[in-house]
Amino acid sequence: MATLNIGMIGLDTSHAAIFTRLLNDPSDPFHVGGGEVVIASPVGSQDFDLSASRIEGITKEVAAYDVEIVKSIEEVAEKCDAILVESVDGRAHLEQVRRLAPFHKPLFIDKPFCLSAAYASRMIEIAEQNQAPIMSASALRFADALQKSLAALEKSKITGADCFGPMEMAETQPGYFWYGIHTIEMLYAILGRGVHQVTAVSNRDHDLIAAQWENGRIGTVRGNRRGNYSFGAVIHHEQGSEYILVDTSEKPFYASLLEHIMYFFSTGKTAVPMEETLDIIRFIEAANKSRKTGMRVVL
Repeated sequence: MATLNIGMIGLDTSHAAIFTRLLNDPSDPFHVGGGEVVIASPVGSQDFDLSASRIEGITKEVAAYDVEIVKSIEEVAEKCDAILVESVDGRAHLEQVRRLAPFHKPLFIDKPFCLSAAYASRMIEIAEQNQAPIMSASALRFADALQKSLAALEKSKITGADCFGPMEMAETQPGYFWYGIHTIEMLYAILGRGVHQVTAVSNRDHDLIAAQWENGRIGTVRGNRRGNYSFGAVIHHEQGSEYILVDTSEKPFYASLLEHIMYFFSTGKTAVPMEETLDIIRFIEAANKSRKTGMRVVL
């Protein structure tokens, strides 16, 4: 695999520092080869404290790995082979894709991809028009414990799944777009596309989303703001039910995600089709609507 020069947009999330370490430090036990982060732009959102408050510290962490720090995202795009869009604010991604896609470089858009299905469709359209391959995925879907269980099971015999994880909320990232998206991606990794209807209930400490697929399977997402902050799942199949706890894996799920990103950067082939990413955004919109209205929402 050729060594790629990787650019990074947005230094306001821990993912930026983690990805840079995994790529640029060969001594890391989970080092991912194939490229290095060489240039980055520390853009962020001043009206979103979880972005603005972290830029300075994370920029220092990234710069420590001999990464050139520049102001312009266009300068990043000019000087690299592929781009990690790490901006933590999903509101920023449409405009960033507008500016980056004309450079025809592969784009990985970190979570949340965006905050509406209309924007998701537009981002995909812009990328296609500019022949810029695009990918988005939560690291949780590639967690070792989950992937090993799925590899051991026949997909056709999975009858349902119950996923759980932390469910913090952020005012600028409506409802489940902030943290819920990770557990929802785990559910999609298990059951795939084809959700027919969604119902959500919520209180101060917990959320529960129940979804029914077109083939009759049922999957749930439980989000916790109190008590259990681990990610995990129970996969139900014809022979029984299998419990998975993500924290039990030695290999960090960020390393597993980054391996898929590097394969995508090299080949243009994404492990998560954009049709599925768009479906997930529609799922979240429906779940947010149900959470607000208390009604079942048909997709």
